[in-house]
Amino acid sequence: MTATAAEQNHLSPTSHPQRWLILGVICLAQLTVLLDNTVLNVAIPSLTRELDASTADVQWMINAYSLVQSGLLLTAGSSADRYGRKKMLITGLALFGIGSLVAGLAQSSAQLIAARAGMGIGGALLMTTTLAVVVQIFDDTERVKAIGVWSTVSSLGFAVGPLIGGVMLDHFWWGAIFLINIPVAVIGLVAVARLVPESRSSTGERPDLLGALLSTIGMAAVVYAIISGPGHGWTSGQVMLTAFIGVAVLTGFVLWELHIPYPMLDMHFFRNQRFIGAVAGAILVAFGMGGSLFLLTQQLQFVLGHGPLEAGLRTAPLAVSVIVLNLTGLGARLVPKLGTPVTIAAGMGLLAAGLAAIALLGRDGYGGMLLGLVVMGAGIALAMPAMANAIMSAIPPEKAGVGAGVNGTLAECGNGLGVAVLGAVLNSRFAALVPTAVGAASLPAALAAASGEEERRRITDAFASGLETSQLVGAAAVLAGGLLAAVLLRRAERGESVRADPAAAAA
Repeated sequence: MTATAAEQNHLSPTSHPQRWLILGVICLAQLTVLLDNTVLNVAIPSLTRELDASTADVQWMINAYSLVQSGLLLTAGSSADRYGRKKMLITGLALFGIGSLVAGLAQSSAQLIAARAGMGIGGALLMTTTLAVVVQIFDDTERVKAIGVWSTVSSLGFAVGPLIGGVMLDHFWWGAIFLINIPVAVIGLVAVARLVPESRSSTGERPDLLGALLSTIGMAAVVYAIISGPGHGWTSGQVMLTAFIGVAVLTGFVLWELHIPYPMLDMHFFRNQRFIGAVAGAILVAFGMGGSLFLLTQQLQFVLGHGPLEAGLRTAPLAVSVIVLNLTGLGARLVPKLGTPVTIAAGMGLLAAGLAAIALLGRDGYGGMLLGLVVMGAGIALAMPAMANAIMSAIPPEKAGVGAGVNGTLAECGNGLGVAVLGAVLNSRFAALVPTAVGAASLPAALAAASGEEERRRITDAFASGLETSQLVGAAAVLAGGLLAAVLLRRAERGESVRADPAAAAA
């Protein structure tokens, strides 16, 4: 489903005169939100020690943010389209700043988990409105380049979180990694209020309150099942019941959206193979990146013995690779030459190769890990901008907020699945290799319970083996996602060619 030419002209008349300055402002907000997906990874040892947090507590600190954010993304995107993207951007920044303050001053695991959930509300508003604003303020000639910058910042948010977290933890206590968000939120509020133009859908649609409720409950239940699966067991009653409720409610949401005149989410999006292919790739990239960074920071600290700052610095080549390759415009130049399907497949193939290199070559030293990080960065620089462009090209501009919400929701699910599934693989492998008596909630606890140096070495080797297995599972998933996305996108392009020139296709 695409907008008519009249709609396109109405929604995108000319580029905004301050568009690049506005892009910088919203990218800063976007970066802050995405940093909080990974910044806690490097603080795991500090949180375990200072808040007496178990592995389950730490996973909830990380995933409470994703749980709330993913549950609200569709509702946030729809609200931005209906009530104004600037209003929602300001609201999101305010909520995110308040949540960061509460998180930075938390005195217990429960308080930090609750604060992270509150930050997720603001994050949902910011994730959907930033991309929607980009679509509105750039015309067709510059939009691809602008989305490329936006997607680069999105990639960097995952990559530089451990580095920033390491720098902060090397000089301050763990709460500083949240308090640093506050001045950014304040600057963003002032800049958005002064610079960003208001925009909203002009179709006059009525609010879809039941759809918003169903999508929030359904997505939250599904993500909760994903997060709790490793701890409670995938076949446990709690996980199965929550997953069933989530799927049932989302099924009701789909049926409701198909039978109302003004749906929150137009289900015709999912008839577009270009959209589905790009989203499938985005899910698997998030799966590989989210899960691998969760594991990588533990490998650097627990296995190789680096401190938080050292661990953050050693993940920096991933971010540097993304920055360098995107600033040179390599991906933007390759897409016209190779085509979107081949570019995405090549990028995700490189990402998978990087994950495999870390697993096979990074166990005993940093050299193999460095190679893997650089290759991962090259893959992200190729795949992410191409996928973002493919997604937005399949979405009518007046539905930009909802489209960004769909993309963000599925990416959050991929990130949560990455942490949950790869974490479960790690825990299963670790438990199988260490003595039952030593089994504990975390590697530090297991090492503390060890009776001698030989047993400590065996425990560390078992943890390293679990990390290797988990990284290889992530690599396989990313590679499969790249192939699937390429096939779907190629099929969509062929279908578009046939519709555009049926005589040539028949010949």
